[in-house]
Amino acid sequence: MNTVKPESIALFCLTPGGVILAKRLATMLPLTCFTSEKLLEEGFVPFTDGFASTARDAFAQYSALIFIVATGIAVRVLAPLVNDKFSDPAVVVIDERGQHVISLLSGHAGGANALTRYLAGMLDADPVITTATDVNEMAALDTLAFQLNARMNDFRTAVKIVNQMLVSQQRVGLWWDDALAAEVSHCDKRGFIIVTDLQQLPELDALICITLRADLPALPVPHWKLVPQRVVAGIGCRRDTPFPLLANLLTRQLEAQRIDPLALKAIGSVNLKKDEQGLIQLASCCRVPFETFTADALREQEHRFPASSFVRQTVGVGSVSGPAAWLLSQGQLLGETLREQGVTITLGVSH
Repeated sequence: MNTVKPESIALFCLTPGGVILAKRLATMLPLTCFTSEKLLEEGFVPFTDGFASTARDAFAQYSALIFIVATGIAVRVLAPLVNDKFSDPAVVVIDERGQHVISLLSGHAGGANALTRYLAGMLDADPVITTATDVNEMAALDTLAFQLNARMNDFRTAVKIVNQMLVSQQRVGLWWDDALAAEVSHCDKRGFIIVTDLQQLPELDALICITLRADLPALPVPHWKLVPQRVVAGIGCRRDTPFPLLANLLTRQLEAQRIDPLALKAIGSVNLKKDEQGLIQLASCCRVPFETFTADALREQEHRFPASSFVRQTVGVGSVSGPAAWLLSQGQLLGETLREQGVTITLGVSH
């Protein structure tokens, strides 16, 4: 899933008018501006092997692309590269007079719609957005997921079904755990019917539940769990601890706290473990980053946790999992530390 990062936007222009507009946009956003050798000015980067080649390289390297060209040119250049809306970068097209800003590709998942609105506002231009939920002034499930940094089983199918229900004016409910209320309050919920009690549902055609819970009560309508990634796991282990053991123990620790595995956000350990293959494979399997901390950084939090002289002699700090989870969650720990077969796992919740 792709999200637009302001520092990762490439802009392409082919005409003098496009260069003028690009310079104007560069005062509003941090951009990497590409143009031809003939039009090159200070701050611009020349095409490498031509416009099409440079644009196609940027498609894989940047989270958003802005083209100050005819829409057809952008389409023809990028057509062979288009994969799906959950992984393609945002693509926006602007005419060189800055009158229209068009969301061309990855409107929700990539953030092209949001970027289009921002640029149109800065340029006093007309935003051109054609996604059905936006046209009907409704929220979208994929937008909600990205706003919450949340995951869902069979996400593509759910997005297709739920967004179609919303634009068809069917009754789609939205419920969330109380602990997530502050985060959900900032999200776009237009078109959803807000549900406050799972035991007393209004008349609905479907329901979206925003929760970290592994299990929900039986519900009488089709429903999907949208799981924000909020849970972190600090892990300490002996050298060459096998991946299956780590995976089994992490699963047990999450189950003990009744946490959905999709809620996992990051795995952390000490720098000495940065090449530990079991931990690397575990993070890859869970599709989360593996973050390591220096022994000095962990030592600052060591006094909060039971320490082991053996661990201190081995890695330079008496406790790994607890301090790592503390740093990843800003001190919001969850449950007791698991200690088994040379592995320690401490969970935390990061908002």
